[in-house]
Amino acid sequence: MSDAEDIDDIREKKKEKLRSMAGAPDEPVHVEGGTHLEELLSENRLLLVDFYADWCGPCKMLEPTVEEIAAETDAAVAKVDIDAHQDLAQQYQVQGVPTLYLFVDGEPADRMVGVQDKSTLVEKIEAHA
Repeated sequence: MSDAEDIDDIREKKKEKLRSMAGAPDEPVHVEGGTHLEELLSENRLLLVDFYADWCGPCKMLEPTVEEIAAETDAAVAKVDIDAHQDLAQQYQVQGVPTLYLFVDGEPADRMVGVQDKSTLVEKIEAHA
């Protein structure tokens, strides 16, 4: 390898390390209110928001998938309890749970209602990565 190639290789490794250090949390973050959601939207380029309810069976089925998405993709994952945060559910017109929003650069890019399989969610996230 030439010196230029060595330098490029070192730069690439440093970039990867910085990305991993400044990356999205590797587990879902429970939203504590509207201000907290706004902070998450501003801090994360890709944010998957799971609007759920504790009493919802399909939401419980989706939970392991959402946890895997948080651990394995570049997207941060936020969970919003619609019973505790009815204002947010109303703001985002959540009429059924689970409802998932994918935000890119703070703007809604996709809305999905019902249980989604992991491959569909990963595909939608990677399309914006």
